[in-house]
Amino acid sequence: MKIFYMPKSVIQDYAKQKIPEVKEVISMTKGYIHSIETCGTVDGPGLRYVIFLQGCPMRCQYCHNPDTWEPGKGDEMTVEEVLKSFYHNTAFYKTGGVTVTGGEPMMQMDFLIELFTELHEGGYHTCIDTS
Repeated sequence: MKIFYMPKSVIQDYAKQKIPEVKEVISMTKGYIHSIETCGTVDGPGLRYVIFLQGCPMRCQYCHNPDTWEPGKGDEMTVEEVLKSFYHNTAFYKTGGVTVTGGEPMMQMDFLIELFTELHEGGYHTCIDTS
C-alpha cells in the first residue's frame, strides 16, 4: 500500500468536488505532546514556538530532556490544538517560526507531516531538532 501526503487544502478541494455537501475536511491525526514553549530563542532563527514531542528510543547519556523518552505519554493533541496559541500570537513569530523537538520527532511522522504541511501552507518557517 502506498501512502500519499497532501496539503489539507488539496484534500478539501477534492472532497468538495466529489461530495458537494462536504464543507471542510477535519484532521484527526494526533500527536503526544510533552510541552510547548511559546518564546524559544535557541531552537532556530528568531523567536520560536517550540513543540516538544513525547517519545525517544535513543537514551543519549547527556540528553537534556530525558522526561520525554517514554512514548505514548503526554497530552494527546491534534495539529489544530497545538497551533491554536501559535496562531493567536503570530505577530511575535514574524522573524522566527516553529521548531519541533523532543523526544524524537520522527517517531510521530504522520503528526509531524501534517503539522509542517499546515505551517508551510501559511508560509511559516519550520525546524526539526532530531537525533
